[in-house]
Amino acid sequence: MDAPEDTPPGEVTRLLEAAVAGDSGALERLVPLMYEDLRRVAHRQLDREGGGHTLQTTALVHEAYLKLAGGGTVSATSRAHFLAIAARAMRQVLVDYARRRKAAKRGGGVISVTLGDEATPPDTSAEDILALDEALQQLDPRQRQVIECRFFGGMEEKDIAAALGVSERTVRRDWVKARAWLYQALYPEGEGAAGPEEEGE
Repeated sequence: MDAPEDTPPGEVTRLLEAAVAGDSGALERLVPLMYEDLRRVAHRQLDREGGGHTLQTTALVHEAYLKLAGGGTVSATSRAHFLAIAARAMRQVLVDYARRRKAAKRGGGVISVTLGDEATPPDTSAEDILALDEALQQLDPRQRQVIECRFFGGMEEKDIAAALGVSERTVRRDWVKARAWLYQALYPEGEGAAGPEEEGE
């Protein structure tokens, strides 16, 4: 699924427009062109979980693609917007996976990964992933999108602004507010290792 080196200029935009217009094959043709960007987003999300996840980067990209493809029409209008949507899909994959891990732990079952590479023992608490997801659901929708794009997707503020159709200043304000709120929600007594302003400041 490697991206062709001779991708014509504007091809990503053309395919996004085709996908929005309902072309069911456009997403399939788009993913190879965006593959390295998607791998970067997936790698960052897995790193957020401590590097011991049984899902590998390639598997997460594929699982996210299946989620996007199964959702019907893709509504992305730009490269940055598509990456924002993909980052959200990847986070949803990891949350679903955490739920399965938690259920399997309770029932003593074995978790199967649809498209995994090599399996390594998980060292991230499913409870932590689910707690983060629950906290994110309580945020204002735009603030949640900013967190998904920046914290999980590793996107720059200008790209997030373009994806969400707001100013960089608005993105920055949402980031600071949302991160501070999440820190308080997840670490009510300040027991976290890092404060809300540590990264990206």
